[in-house]
Amino acid sequence: MGLYINPGNEAFKISLHDDIYIDQSGILAFTNNRIGKRKRYLCVSRPRRFGKSLTAEMLTAYYDRSCHSEALFQGLEIAKDETYEKNLNQYDVFSVNVQQFLRGAGKPERLVSYMEEQLLEELREMYGALYEFPMTNLPTALASLFAKDGREKKGFIFIIDEWDCIFREAPKNKQAQKVYLDFLRDLLKDRTYVKLAYMTGILPVKKYGTHSALNIFDEFSMTEPKGLAKYIGFSETDVMHLCEKYHADFDEAKRWYDGYGFKQTGHIYNPKSIVDAMLENSFQSYWVSTETYEALRVYVDMNFDGLKDAVIAMLGGLGCKVDIGTFQNDMTSFSGRDDVLTLLVHLGYLAYDEEDHTVRIPNDEVRSEFLRAVKVSGWNEVADAVKASEYLLEATLNMDVEAVAEGIDAVHSSSMSILSYNDENSLSCVITLAYYSAKKDYMMIREMPAGKGFADIVFLPRKHCDKPALLVELKWNQSVKGAIDQIKRGEYARALSGYKGRLLLVGINYDKKSKIHQCAMEEIFLE
Repeated sequence: MGLYINPGNEAFKISLHDDIYIDQSGILAFTNNRIGKRKRYLCVSRPRRFGKSLTAEMLTAYYDRSCHSEALFQGLEIAKDETYEKNLNQYDVFSVNVQQFLRGAGKPERLVSYMEEQLLEELREMYGALYEFPMTNLPTALASLFAKDGREKKGFIFIIDEWDCIFREAPKNKQAQKVYLDFLRDLLKDRTYVKLAYMTGILPVKKYGTHSALNIFDEFSMTEPKGLAKYIGFSETDVMHLCEKYHADFDEAKRWYDGYGFKQTGHIYNPKSIVDAMLENSFQSYWVSTETYEALRVYVDMNFDGLKDAVIAMLGGLGCKVDIGTFQNDMTSFSGRDDVLTLLVHLGYLAYDEEDHTVRIPNDEVRSEFLRAVKVSGWNEVADAVKASEYLLEATLNMDVEAVAEGIDAVHSSSMSILSYNDENSLSCVITLAYYSAKKDYMMIREMPAGKGFADIVFLPRKHCDKPALLVELKWNQSVKGAIDQIKRGEYARALSGYKGRLLLVGINYDKKSKIHQCAMEEIFLE
């Protein structure tokens, strides 16, 4: 047992015995089916706090031949799979965290030489009898050992965590990056001693410069998760069970940490934040424990061809179309807005919809980080709009239609004036931002099926809130009376069949000629 070669199962044992552990061992059935095949190279990228290192620890514990892990995997999903016993603790495993090596090296230029020094030293200790002459090249040493070793020619499994840290921590050091990529290519490509290579990081691999040699990797990312989508985060069922166990409000968990998702899986929750929320008995942003808004601010400040417009639209609840194909999978080669938005998907700040090719801010945890970033970036109009939203909600609850109209005018004339403001969709964005503070007391639902149509925006009070529900109908160059009439005529209140109490009907119209908003309201009671 060594530090990097066959390090044992202690790390996974700690995670397994944590207060909260969600079984995702099914991924081992997937990796087992890639062992020894052409498609044995896997790169799984996901954001911080999405369990990358835990998965790497689990793979190490499962494959490492220096330990006995039967007791750890007993009762887990993988134990039911037909490939389980065949591969359990059967391989020599290289399990490395590149970020640790980068710190140990002291500078990026020393990363590869430092890695080789450390790994070769462990090889000499483990395979001393097979070393007939000094070797300073890791791929050559492994090829020689594989040819001489008589232990069933099983070969090596490589588990490389934080593989991309040099691109994130030294983004402009192209020479060090090239040396590192050359090292990975020589170590892994077309090497028969490689039985499985599993790399994990934040960024995908394909487009780093001209080094197409790394296209040997099958990529599984936040934009293209493919067959590993179900292992990226916690499922909605997982979160419901945890909320029940810890007596937590599931609706609040959904508001704070839901919003990611894939067509294969449905809703995906941020696992680290869910664990923190359950154990701390508090719903809040836990993002700052591993990341700060300053990291987001760097990209927010890059106002490529309308990036600021896109961020404001997403703060207003809209999605934005994006072309992920231009992204070069690094932290510096940005040619436009789409590249920055795609990077933010990989970093976890945005969620990507594979079907309609849009991005959006996934939940309140991330939205709060965006607000911190735009405030520090000097977007005073957005900060002022959010600050004013508390007054606007109070005016609405008091049925002060003139104050409501004036408040929405103020939001539009400042922060939203940079958007194309020419239809009900952009008006909806204004309303969402104008009522931003309502999110803590209300669940806001757009285009809610209601009676004989769809209610534009419904504000449903949360469990802890005694405020009335709101039904909002938006009009463009029409009349506020017509908006109220449509709510009644369409029987939109039927959508709130489970709600009893005070309901405010709110009609809002934007008059394009006068460039002002109008508001009308009525009050009814549902029994």
